[in-house]
Amino acid sequence: MGKQEDANLILKLYEIRREPVMREARNWFFSFNPTSAAEYMDAMMGEHSGHLRMVISYWDMAASMVNNGAIDEQMFNDANGEHLFIFAKIEPILEELRQQWNQPDMLKHFETLIRRIPDNKEKLAGMRERIKMITAMMAERAKTAKA
Repeated sequence: MGKQEDANLILKLYEIRREPVMREARNWFFSFNPTSAAEYMDAMMGEHSGHLRMVISYWDMAASMVNNGAIDEQMFNDANGEHLFIFAKIEPILEELRQQWNQPDMLKHFETLIRRIPDNKEKLAGMRERIKMITAMMAERAKTAKA
């Protein structure tokens, strides 16, 4: 497959991310910061279940396309950063989720893609630090807006 087809698939994935319900799900996920499998499960059973499942399954699906050669990996990683952001939020609880659900391959495609990114552990740790900073800034803004 040529670079043109890879680019077209990446653009199609981007179009899906712009779809109104997916955009709503991504906006919700931006402020979703689970610290345990229990918090993740609360979201799965709550009003944002569809949002959670939509975002997580989207990135696992996209990763599967890359892992199976349908999309050039370098081009995909160059064109996206959100997958690191999403995985950084899920990684600390992924093993707990796999054990709790007895699904050792849960998000296998997603994890496989991320693990091949050079310095992925450092990048994910840095992303988690940025997430903490953003969360603190959002909390401060909310507090200021109420005052």
